[in-house]
Amino acid sequence: QVQLVESGGGLVQAGGSLRLSCAASGSIFRINIMTWYRQPPGKQRELVGCMASGGETSYADSVKGRFTISRDNAKNTVYLQMNSLKPEDTAVYYCNANIRRSLFDTRATNYWGKGTLVTGSS
Repeated sequence: QVQLVESGGGLVQAGGSLRLSCAASGSIFRINIMTWYRQPPGKQRELVGCMASGGETSYADSVKGRFTISRDNAKNTVYLQMNSLKPEDTAVYYCNANIRRSLFDTRATNYWGKGTLVTGSS
């Protein structure tokens, strides 16, 4: 089994910073892309950004320049550093990881965490 657990959410004032973590555990051979999504209240889930295993990153325009994704491959953990937070960043933030569970797996599988709530106050 593979589990993803997000942490670090909370209440933060506008302009503040927060760092989220997502740790993967279980039977893991290789983690490919790790991605952050968010779901604002009453809205659909949207992409925040992602990081490939080689370190390449991509971000949604709404967070570009404010959010930074990093990862520690030794710890199977991805981070989301959020700066200059705005009230519209309020959402449940989810982690997704594309994982091969063993050398013999011919396909990787996408796994999701349960999310962590970030509330930005004005």
